[in-house]
Amino acid sequence: MERLKGAIIIGFLKVFSLLPFKLAQQLGAVAGWLLWITPNRSREVVRINLRHCMPEMPEDEREQLVYQTLLDSGRSFAESACAWMWKPESSLSLVREVEGADLLHAALERGKGVVCITSHLGNWEVLNHWYCSQCSPVIFYRPPKQAAVDALLRRQRAQLGNKVAPSTREGIAMVMREVRRGGAVGIPADPEPALKSGVFVPFFAVAALTSKFVPNLLRGSEAKALFLHCLRLPHGQGFKVIVEEAPEALYSSDVAQATASMSAVIERYVRRWPSQYMWSMKRFKKRPPGEQKWY
Repeated sequence: MERLKGAIIIGFLKVFSLLPFKLAQQLGAVAGWLLWITPNRSREVVRINLRHCMPEMPEDEREQLVYQTLLDSGRSFAESACAWMWKPESSLSLVREVEGADLLHAALERGKGVVCITSHLGNWEVLNHWYCSQCSPVIFYRPPKQAAVDALLRRQRAQLGNKVAPSTREGIAMVMREVRRGGAVGIPADPEPALKSGVFVPFFAVAALTSKFVPNLLRGSEAKALFLHCLRLPHGQGFKVIVEEAPEALYSSDVAQATASMSAVIERYVRRWPSQYMWSMKRFKKRPPGEQKWY
């Protein structure tokens, strides 16, 4: 059954990748609209997350944000399908603006290791191609359940000569070795980790179990940390990549403080582009002791 699901998903991705970018993006928005008008789990998870994270927002405005989020989620899926199946050059041609590229180049020139941090905001697949066009990093990722899809992503995400590392013991060791030898890595910071691998820190004033991997990776090293995001421009114009230096607190020996500072940077980006965040992710599945589950 998993093999069949994988084949269906890959077939669907191939169909999307044959379409012009703007049309694929528009069809993705239609898929998001269908999620909006029909009862489904994704829509409810978005509502739950926004209700807890933005309680100060008037209900009608928050419901409008749910709508915009689902449309942008559909766009993200369609864009990612194209990014997975196209040659990297096609995705790179959609990056219209880059802010802070000099920060990345300066960090790479140090030769002391570069840890680039991102989140599920905007389009991380287009970002992957842009980042890998600047250097040859190791990209850390969480493998999908379908083996065929995982094989596809491993191949497509490494088209520019970089490497990928799954979120397994071997993948973690691979990322650590790369940083120690002065190389570059890319890490999504917002997937919820196992309890032993995370710490509860604020995210939108809510306790969110957040991975300690990046702070632990930086501790005791001379590596430079940067935040990278790829935001969708309006009207199908493409994307803008933003590179930002990490705050000094991220290098703290206090893991909780460092993790909280990382979470705060991601929150700042999400507040600026709220509908482009993947609110359908069960980001708050694990709760502190004694707190009621959300989902």
